Amino acid sequence: MRISILDRSLVRAGHQKGHAEALRETVRFARAAERLGYHRFWVSEHHSVPGVAGSAPTVLAAAVAAATSRIRVGTGGVMLPNHRPLVVAEQFGVLESLYPGRIDMGLGRSVGFTDGVRRALGHGKEATDDFAGQVSELLGYFAGRAPRHPGVHAWPAEGLRVPAFVLAMGSGADIAAELGLPLVIGGREERMRPAIERYRATVTGRPYVVVAATVAVAATAAEAQELLVPEAWSTAYSRTRGEFPQLSPPRDILARAMDARERGYFEEALEGQIHGTEDEVAAELSGLVARTGADEVLVTMNTYDHERRLDSYTRLAAIARELPLAA
Repeated sequence: MRISILDRSLVRAGHQKGHAEALRETVRFARAAERLGYHRFWVSEHHSVPGVAGSAPTVLAAAVAAATSRIRVGTGGVMLPNHRPLVVAEQFGVLESLYPGRIDMGLGRSVGFTDGVRRALGHGKEATDDFAGQVSELLGYFAGRAPRHPGVHAWPAEGLRVPAFVLAMGSGADIAAELGLPLVIGGREERMRPAIERYRATVTGRPYVVVAATVAVAATAAEAQELLVPEAWSTAYSRTRGEFPQLSPPRDILARAMDARERGYFEEALEGQIHGTEDEVAAELSGLVARTGADEVLVTMNTYDHERRLDSYTRLAAIARELPLAA
């Protein structure tokens, strides 16, 4: 089974050099992912989020690519409404020129999480309205076509082949189908599957589906679920306070006195995540791939203890080697 990693460079509470340490850990983790045989290693774009250091994905992707030699490196993703397509094409052109045949271009349509962040970025919610047009313009620069800006060239991107992926949010699956691009989709399975089916039915060319999932593997199911606790709490905190905080140790979170609303969001964040022993996770992953027809699984699991996270990904890599590729 083809399995890849999305790392968001999450920051851990109690570490003095939290953001810088998170970025360096992403590079170290990428080296380990390559050694374990993962297919891709992607990084993300978030702005003004206390618990996330990954704010400049193409810069971080360059550091990851420089520290590795075989694994594909990319973005999950560059939020295209925040940037001019010309600049994005130039950045990926530089990456592909330096690390040929290893660069992926994952593209999303989110803008800043708050009004203040959106004002600082210079783009409002309306910037997402023409996402399909922005993607088309970006791809046009690689093909040497710039109908919106005649005579403009995105050197050194022009003529290069960098695979583009659409991160499905809202109508993202329909846009991926319209443009004939691979689809990256996550969330609750009952919502994913209709979008995937619609994409497969309408896509121009061969469909390719990457399903994003949280997967934790440990010696026992209880230990695996504990790995999910830090990010689940940060997610619940963001739902109740509007800010995604740094990751805390599981024991501190489980000792908290949560009110009913916090408890509800916390338990909701833990629901539907794939976790357990090797045998349990292998069965769950096989079922997910069978039900969705996924060509690839993009794993996004983060936790407070980096050694335990690496152990989980090591166990997962062993599982992936035993499971067949999707048909």
